[in-house]
Amino acid sequence: MNRFFLLLIFCAAFVEASFAQTKSKKFSTEGEFTSNCEGPAVDSEGNVYAVNFARDGTVAIMSKKGSASFFVTLPKGSTGNGIRFADKNTFYVADFTGHNVLKVNLITKDISVFANEPKMNQPNDLAITAKGHIFCSDPNWKEGTGQIWHVSPEGKTRLVAENMGTTNGIDVSPDEKKLYVNESVQRNVWVFDLAPDGSLSNKKLLHKFEDGGMDGMRCDVEGNLYIARHGKGEVAVLSPEGKVIQTITTIGKKVSNICFGGKNGKTCYITLQDRGCLETFKANTAGREWAMMKAFAEVNKK
Repeated sequence: MNRFFLLLIFCAAFVEASFAQTKSKKFSTEGEFTSNCEGPAVDSEGNVYAVNFARDGTVAIMSKKGSASFFVTLPKGSTGNGIRFADKNTFYVADFTGHNVLKVNLITKDISVFANEPKMNQPNDLAITAKGHIFCSDPNWKEGTGQIWHVSPEGKTRLVAENMGTTNGIDVSPDEKKLYVNESVQRNVWVFDLAPDGSLSNKKLLHKFEDGGMDGMRCDVEGNLYIARHGKGEVAVLSPEGKVIQTITTIGKKVSNICFGGKNGKTCYITLQDRGCLETFKANTAGREWAMMKAFAEVNKK
């Protein structure tokens, strides 16, 4: 009996250790992107996109093996940050120098201004629901403050949260009833109740890190948050209750953002600003946005 329990304890410890010791590996060539390497996103075919390839103001497309090439150049004066897909053929780019949310047609490569808000500081990163409601994190780095904007499916902007710290990574829960946002400088992760019209309420602190920064983040289909720990050299995974359940060590230190892709949605791609490239690792669960993209693809087949 004692041997049986010892075996159980050993197995549990082994599983926990193997779960917690994941490391990323190389994906694209180091130095291909600028120090503003950001905004990884995956289309329904498994291609990976990221901004600021070779020079700022560009978007690259990468094969499943990491071979990168130019996809589009953004309008003059625009520099991309976060990317989010709205459907199979459309993605949005947070244009942090032009105060725009840009809309890009995947087929024609046409680029248009979907939303412009002069009162925005940036925007920095984006989150999107299945019905096309967009949320923009909007930090003011100089003042150490931030806010959140809602962009309707028609492109109308509305301030939905203010008087915050440096809002950065942002995403929606799988059931689309919660909105998560982190504050890079203050090291807080907040959760809001999310109404169908995009309104936010009941702000609560989900987690506070003691050191390191934060940048982009994504939810998996179980509601866990994968957070890029900029300067810390890791991706931290938070449970829906706010507990750190996994840490992935990265090759580079300045992890700026993350997305899910691959055949089963469990391949994570991360952007590294100090290495100017992307790295990858396997997750235990598929990403929320990947599942949403698969649903879009199935609808288009009918």
